[in-house]
Amino acid sequence: MNYKESLDFLFSQLPMFSRVGAAAYKPGLDTSIALDNHFGNPHRRYRTIHVGGTNGKGSTSHTIAAVLQAQGYRVGLYTSPHLVDFRERMRVNGRMIPEADVVDFVERWLRTPYDGHPSFFELTMMMAFDWFAREEVDYAVIEVGMGGRLDSTNIITPIGSVITNISPDHTQFLGDTLEKIAAEKAGIIKEGVPVVIGRASGGVRRVFESKAAATGSEATFAADTPLLSSIEFMPEGYIEASTPELGRFRYPLGGLYQQENLNTVLHAVSMLRRAGVEISTEALREGLEGVVRLTGLAGRWMVMGEHPFVVADTGHNLDGLTRNMEQLREVLGRRGPESRLRMVVGFVNDKDVAHIAHLLPEEAEYYVTRASVPRAMPAEDVAAILEGLGRRCRVFPEGVKEAADAALSDSGADDMVYIGGSTFIVADWLASAPGSLPSVSRP
Repeated sequence: MNYKESLDFLFSQLPMFSRVGAAAYKPGLDTSIALDNHFGNPHRRYRTIHVGGTNGKGSTSHTIAAVLQAQGYRVGLYTSPHLVDFRERMRVNGRMIPEADVVDFVERWLRTPYDGHPSFFELTMMMAFDWFAREEVDYAVIEVGMGGRLDSTNIITPIGSVITNISPDHTQFLGDTLEKIAAEKAGIIKEGVPVVIGRASGGVRRVFESKAAATGSEATFAADTPLLSSIEFMPEGYIEASTPELGRFRYPLGGLYQQENLNTVLHAVSMLRRAGVEISTEALREGLEGVVRLTGLAGRWMVMGEHPFVVADTGHNLDGLTRNMEQLREVLGRRGPESRLRMVVGFVNDKDVAHIAHLLPEEAEYYVTRASVPRAMPAEDVAAILEGLGRRCRVFPEGVKEAADAALSDSGADDMVYIGGSTFIVADWLASAPGSLPSVSRP
């Protein structure tokens, strides 16, 4: 079996939620526990940090991993979904799993007498856990796939947990109120394991407080204590910030939502230090400033051109798009009254597009397209919703590259092009632009 054949098996034999949606959703831990036992419980051979929440899980996971890596630890990082390359889902010190290791795991799996039927996510999670053990990592940062309580990753017992925030997303699986969603996300809080919660108020906060009390877990609500002394969002797509410990530093992820994520990360570092993990001031600075270089993180307020200004972002739910549109308007205002905004957008078919479409700027021109996954909503359907709200649309059913090329061709040097609405719109755009993924270097 070669690498392509291994991927074909994973993608076709084991439905992937990110591609097909509900048909691939498989809640519960029984299969994960059985797989874990079958492979010898690899996650028990290193210490883990578990990261959940609605938005910001990926940025937070990558940044924590970068800080640990900068300290000199050998660090595994498991996240989902991938943008361009399946191997993005699992990295050790920023290096993606080699193709040969993917093939080796799939071949071992196909030879196994195990008679269960794991999902794509369950099997790829086990691939990561097994590879991390073989690579003898010191720590692994594990991002939750969906929810928490019944998520496949919840078989681990971490040294610390992080829950970024709660907002409406995947309501058909996690619940139709923020409190119900919070109860699912709170399921990663383990007995006696400290947890940092990024943003929570009202009923959501009470859910977390109740779960922490029931498990005897020390809960830190990061928003109660802002650790950033100053923060400035630079038009070039990065953040200038300062803390009493670090002084001024530059964070390469420039989205408005990163202020909240940064504060959560700083509290998570404090939590890890209290747990006995050595993290120096120098490593903290290097990890924050080098998160993209050290981990290969992509797709978060990713500035890809200045004239015109081109930015891609994977924000796709109410909370994420609200912050992105706020930042778009700020950048547009800086560029002057002649600047025009063009939006290359598409959505998946299980999103309430009608509910979030009102966030999209009325003054923009829309280049509506469809990502190359079965779960994507037809471009014509998206355009109908947007046109019903008075937005001006052109439809590009052939795909994201055609839509983006048209938007760029129509734009002058002072204009702006935004690419997003779905993780998979950004993924298709990056796949069409060779060299767009950041290269990774070691500290």
